[in-house]
Amino acid sequence: MKTLAVSIFASGLTLFIAAAPYTIEFGMQNHAGNNPGFAVVELYTSEGCSSCPPADALIAKIQKENEGKPIYILAFHVDYWNRLGWKDMFSDPAFTKRQRQYASWLNLSSVYTPQIVVNGSTELVGSQEPFLRKAIADGLGKKAEATISLENVKAIKDQIVFDYQVSEAVANWSLAVALVQKAAESKVRSGENAGRTLSHVQIVRAMETVNLNGNAKGTVPISLPDGVKGEGLELIIFVQNYRSGEIIAANKVELGSTIQTVTAHESH
Repeated sequence: MKTLAVSIFASGLTLFIAAAPYTIEFGMQNHAGNNPGFAVVELYTSEGCSSCPPADALIAKIQKENEGKPIYILAFHVDYWNRLGWKDMFSDPAFTKRQRQYASWLNLSSVYTPQIVVNGSTELVGSQEPFLRKAIADGLGKKAEATISLENVKAIKDQIVFDYQVSEAVANWSLAVALVQKAAESKVRSGENAGRTLSHVQIVRAMETVNLNGNAKGTVPISLPDGVKGEGLELIIFVQNYRSGEIIAANKVELGSTIQTVTAHESH
């Protein structure tokens, strides 16, 4: 079936309060040379959609096979399935809005689940493995137009704050920032997937989009929603043209289980 959804989470942030009520500093990102290729893979999915579990399984497979490669996977749980028998706890209207923006950017007549968009420019049914692998290979094989660094990541009370720097001019570009939970399971009690236990990876729990306004560097905060635990999180950022949807650079940083350490990945 075809559809859409969105999601943001909430948490008591006790880990932040206990570990450091004011500021915790994280490690710095490295700058990559030669503008290597990358693939930002956005899956639009829902626990209420019976066609979505194969797509969820596919991105988990892709992630496992390509560990350490510049492939940035984000699973956006949309909310429009919620009225059909099961409310997806990961869904959020903001994610549905983002999917609808892609429909405009890519001249699509409607939105659906499962849908995948790669690098903001290639769209496909989320369970179509050969097409997804080709889109990822195309992204990895193409020299990136820019790089973005992610540095000085800090936890300040209920926010993650970091510095960014883009290597190229940034007119007509925005910075997308996603807080991602790396894995979760849900027992679905009603709707099309009633009785199933669903496994998820790379679940977007919060997202902010900042217009760069021509600024190649700056500082950006993202609030930690309620219900988000400290362990198993990462921050994925990418530079996107707000007129066309094209993505020209991406990067990520893993947040440690105590929100006190970060494992840096090279920027792309």
